[in-house]
Amino acid sequence: MQEKAKILIIDDEEDICNFSKSILEKTGKFEVTVSTRPLTGINLAKANKPDLILLDLFMPEMDGSKVAEHLLANDNTKDIPIVFLTALVKGDEVKDGEGRIGGRRFIPKPVSPQDLISQIEAILKKQEPI
Repeated sequence: MQEKAKILIIDDEEDICNFSKSILEKTGKFEVTVSTRPLTGINLAKANKPDLILLDLFMPEMDGSKVAEHLLANDNTKDIPIVFLTALVKGDEVKDGEGRIGGRRFIPKPVSPQDLISQIEAILKKQEPI
């Protein structure tokens, strides 16, 4: 049996965390940990070394770009792919840039369950540096 990919979701919206966790875990391919607090998410990333981090861009305590800076500056987490989830980017903006804006990979909210699964699978398959 294939080992499940470990996904960490850091998003201040608990509903989005629970919805995404449920969708991903139903596939049987992912083990998902969630955090609604940026600093807790950073500590979870350091402790659990997930295969991929889904990171909300705008959170009240610390925005996603600052969380990403912390993760990229740490030897234990610097190589973990980070994908930003945001409602501020439109789907067509992301499609035009192959899911990237400014070199960073984005998934626009709201995202359909199938799109979320397929995009995560594609990123993990490529294991591309983010």
